[in-house]
Formats: sequence, C-alpha cells, structure tokens
Amino acid sequence: MNKAELIDAMAADAGLTKADAKRALEAFIDATSGALKKGDRVALVGFGTFGVTKRAARKGRNPQTGKEINIAAKKVVKFKPGSELSNTVK
Repeated sequence: MNKAELIDAMAADAGLTKADAKRALEAFIDATSGALKKGDRVALVGFGTFGVTKRAARKGRNPQTGKEINIAAKKVVKFKPGSELSNTVK
C-alpha cells in the first residue's frame, strides 16, 4: 500500500473526503517526525511505538574492493509493533 492508497482507505473507513484524509495523514506524519526529531517516543497503544536509537560507529567492508571502511555513528528510527497489530498479522 502506498500513500495514495492509504489516503483512499482512510477516507473510505472514516467517512472523510480524500482531501481531509490527506491533511490528517500529513499532520500525523509531521507530528510524529517532529517528536522523533526531538528524541521523544510516539506510542500508539495496540498499534506500536516509534522511537529513536543510536547506532554506534563501526567498521565495514566495501563489497567491491574488500577495503575496510569506517561507518559513522547515527540515529535511526525504530518501530516496535504492539500486541494487537502483531496478533492481527499472525
């Protein structure tokens, strides 16, 4: 499912116009992105939790040359699914 299909599904399920569903989805994405950028968690009970973790710097290898390279430390977004979502997917 891509963004357009998600907007269509949200509009149909919630009885909204596609424009309203698009604004709601974009507001959710903006709010979630802003919270994660500040280092906060976003917990949606039953669905899951978005969070930011730090990935340490490490050594890697260039697959073409085999030469060792340094991979810089960075922050990455993690998602941990909630129990309801996990049970739905099973």
